[in-house]
Amino acid sequence: MRSQHIWKEKDREGKKREVRAIKFGGVWRLQAKLQDDLQWTYYDVPLLEDLLTLKDVIFRKYQRRRASAEDLASVEKLISERECHE
Repeated sequence: MRSQHIWKEKDREGKKREVRAIKFGGVWRLQAKLQDDLQWTYYDVPLLEDLLTLKDVIFRKYQRRRASAEDLASVEKLISERECHE
């Protein structure tokens, strides 16, 4: 089952950045682009900040029964794996 989460944020210079996180086939794929960019940046290794934001987004959706506990657990696993490698 496909799961998609999108959020927008501003970077340090005040430029808008849109991030999309899509889970398909049990694998998360994150992509982002700045407002001025024409192409999306696809991350083989997602940024830790993006993973933490994704966890927060999914947790809030989970509380409203709009996301699954499985999605939340899989993002938490990605975060722990990422923190172990740093």
